[in-house]
Amino acid sequence: MKKNYSYIGISFIILIFGIWAVPKIVDNLSKSDLETIGPVPAFSFIDQNGKNITNKDYEGKVYVVEFFFTTCPSICPIMTENMIKIQDEFLGNPKVGMASFSIDPEYDTPEVLKEYAKTRGINKLQWHLLTGEKEKIFKLANEGFNLYVGEVAEAEGGFEHSGFFALIDQNGNIRSRMDDNGNPMIYYDGLDDKQIQILIEDIKNLL
Repeated sequence: MKKNYSYIGISFIILIFGIWAVPKIVDNLSKSDLETIGPVPAFSFIDQNGKNITNKDYEGKVYVVEFFFTTCPSICPIMTENMIKIQDEFLGNPKVGMASFSIDPEYDTPEVLKEYAKTRGINKLQWHLLTGEKEKIFKLANEGFNLYVGEVAEAEGGFEHSGFFALIDQNGNIRSRMDDNGNPMIYYDGLDDKQIQILIEDIKNLL
């Protein structure tokens, strides 16, 4: 009889612990390590298929943003390769999008961007290569995303730009992890394989 009481007592303790612990475990699992940095400003540009693309085309999607140009001789090829890794990871998922804004729109027409997409293996329907008015693209980069772009005569290809990617959630907010000092990283290094893997995992977390 005493043994039965012992079993009942142990079972009761386990039950109470479960009631207390399980919600906390679930809550911790559901929490994201991602901080909200701020909203993406409205934009409207033309993609490689001649279609007008705006923020509304990305509503309800998690997406990655970069600034590049097709004749870039330095970091852009690496950035494109890493964007393709993200494309391939989520190729069949319509809830994941990508946006590549050209900072050389005078050269990067929709036709040029379409050929670039073809030669690089860019085939995800939700990946738009965007072109339009240079002034608006520069303002979107420098003020909207705080990702530096500039036209510099002595730079390779005539332009300078950030090599970072921005992650946007389903509600149109820029999201980021915290760094080791507890500050938002804001962006992911588009040249770093480890950062790309972190970005892929963060996309999955947002989904």
